[in-house]
Amino acid sequence: MAPPRNVVKIAVQKSDAIPQLIQLDQAKPLATVLKEVCDAWNLPHSESYALKFADGHKRYITENNRMEIKNGSILCLSTAPDLEAQQVLGGLQSASREGCYQALKNLVPLASDMTFAQEVISRDGLQRLSTIIENGDDLGEMLALGLTAFLELMEHGVVSWETLSIPFVRKVVSYVNMNLMDASVQPLALRLLESVTLSSPALGQLVKSEVPLDRLLVHLQVVNQQLQTKAMALLTALLQGASTAERKHMLDYLWKRNLRQFIYKNIIHSAAPMGDEMAHHLYVLQALTLGLLEPRMRTPLDPYNQEERERLQALRQAAFEPEGESSGTGLSADRRRSLCVREFRKLGFSNSNPAQDLERVPPGLLALDNMLYFSKHAPSAYSRFVLENSSREDKHECPFAKSSIQLTVVLCELLHVGEPCSETAQDFSPMFFSQDHSFHELFCVAIQLLNKTWKEMRATQEDFDKVMQVVREQLARTLALKPTSLELFRTKVNVLSYGEVLRLRQTERLHQEGTLAPPILELREKLKPQLMGLIRQQRLLRLCEGMLFRKISSRRRQDKLWFCCLSPNHKVLQYGDVEEGANPPTLESLPEQLPVADIRALLMGKDCPHVREKGSGKQNKDLYELAFSISYDHGEEEAYLNFIAPSKRDFYLWTDGLSALLGSTMGSEQTRLDLEQLLTMETKLRLLELENVPIPEQPPPVPPPPTNFNFCYDFSITEP
Repeated sequence: MAPPRNVVKIAVQKSDAIPQLIQLDQAKPLATVLKEVCDAWNLPHSESYALKFADGHKRYITENNRMEIKNGSILCLSTAPDLEAQQVLGGLQSASREGCYQALKNLVPLASDMTFAQEVISRDGLQRLSTIIENGDDLGEMLALGLTAFLELMEHGVVSWETLSIPFVRKVVSYVNMNLMDASVQPLALRLLESVTLSSPALGQLVKSEVPLDRLLVHLQVVNQQLQTKAMALLTALLQGASTAERKHMLDYLWKRNLRQFIYKNIIHSAAPMGDEMAHHLYVLQALTLGLLEPRMRTPLDPYNQEERERLQALRQAAFEPEGESSGTGLSADRRRSLCVREFRKLGFSNSNPAQDLERVPPGLLALDNMLYFSKHAPSAYSRFVLENSSREDKHECPFAKSSIQLTVVLCELLHVGEPCSETAQDFSPMFFSQDHSFHELFCVAIQLLNKTWKEMRATQEDFDKVMQVVREQLARTLALKPTSLELFRTKVNVLSYGEVLRLRQTERLHQEGTLAPPILELREKLKPQLMGLIRQQRLLRLCEGMLFRKISSRRRQDKLWFCCLSPNHKVLQYGDVEEGANPPTLESLPEQLPVADIRALLMGKDCPHVREKGSGKQNKDLYELAFSISYDHGEEEAYLNFIAPSKRDFYLWTDGLSALLGSTMGSEQTRLDLEQLLTMETKLRLLELENVPIPEQPPPVPPPPTNFNFCYDFSITEP
């Protein structure tokens, strides 16, 4: 007879004792279960003990998490968390250095457990750790252990970062600013200051005033990748917390100190592979720098502003010989006004008053900035562009100003200027760090590309939108290749001519399309079930391989990872936390298990509980697209296992695999693309022998019956 559902068979271990094999009734109070276990070993005072998971992080078992105990789980008997916390905190007050050091060593592995952390915090454990950190009697391993334990306890979110005292923060700042410091201490101190800066605006201002930018530049130039990454994390946190004016001042100073050149040479082109966290911080740095262009992009040109009117005149004068101004004979006001209007028309402005063209936002004044930059830094190319097109009479002239305004909009969209930073993105462009004034330099390349494409298409004014679509595609395809320098970008984008774009479009269309003849459609329908089974098998294999997921909190982007995979028999999901940089764990080393039979449903996007908790801001749009959750039975309640996929492709693969596991339809975009690709390949293989043979739309007609059937053999006639 099968045991009741709320009864699980488990093993309980104890050092120097024979393990117990028991049937745990989940309906019993945990204190009763614990007393029965202690009585079996003749241990008095069962309240002094607690049960823990024997594998993984060895978390304490409480009434809240006891439903995670499954058949075959191995538990161990240990000291109760309140007594353990009391003992550890007693050691922290020890007069001897050795006693305090040993207590810290015991505290660090336990601090990640929520139950133990609450006991420590309730006994002023954070205050005692603060005292150790502030005293700084030992600047080596003991201080590193103290900072690690403090960070682990704060990560639980029980205590706000805003409650930290100013003297404590200043002491941590001193460890960052100190020259001769243990290599293990400064990354931890930088990580702590990053959390403070992101969580508390007031303390963030203190960190900003106490940590010189030059000091962070020193940390960025070390060989230690961990220290380098944490220094970059604090730098981007300080930039995010600054106002627009402060951010511009800080970035101007950093660029003057050659930060861009250092990142390009020593981080992007480093021999060691770049970590995900560093890639994210470079993305944030790029986004914040490009974000400085947003005020110009959102500001229309003021026709009554004398400075802006002079800049417009400078743009005109750079292209045309100032006839009246250079010669000795002056021009009348009407003649000069008429000449200016004609020359602005030749420049490609749509209105007689060019200020009206620049009232559109975006791109606002940013378009004028781009045009002036091009005229000053590439004067020959600018003059050639304008004069070549202004002298044409066949309606094939390319309007410089109109093209520049629209091209600026395209570049702002492709580079996401003015958009909030994503919490997880790593999509930075190496080319951005290879060049000063990268946005304006990119415009100079793009406007010349536009002129080249215009001539290749033999376009007229009516084809303007079509040309802009082609140029946008050329730029997007080239940016996707992530060229490492502007010159490499120029080379690649010029190779991508209009003819090449048409060829790529045709190739992609042929890959996406198939013949629509009814016999082929019928063949494809017959092949679909077999190929869907192949896709399902691939998705389940991907789940069995497992994947690293990053933990995301509502407060900040955490750098903790966890691993999840499906067992080979497809019956259990196994998961657990892992350290960054470590090899993927083995199936046996993962402490947590979730039987597939307990799963209720798969949730995606805004339906996920961990996304709903973060709010609905624009900055969380990327999380909506990558979030999914599994709801499962947790006793009589419903619990969730929450995921944030590293990429859109991984999101599709995992949600498809989980849908297949639950017997649901795999309806992702990736499944549709994979099925289409497999159908196209399989259909082509089946039709190889029919190459160049036209397939009729309708099957050939059945011929009429013959007039007689004398040709049939009569079996009733016996042969002699």
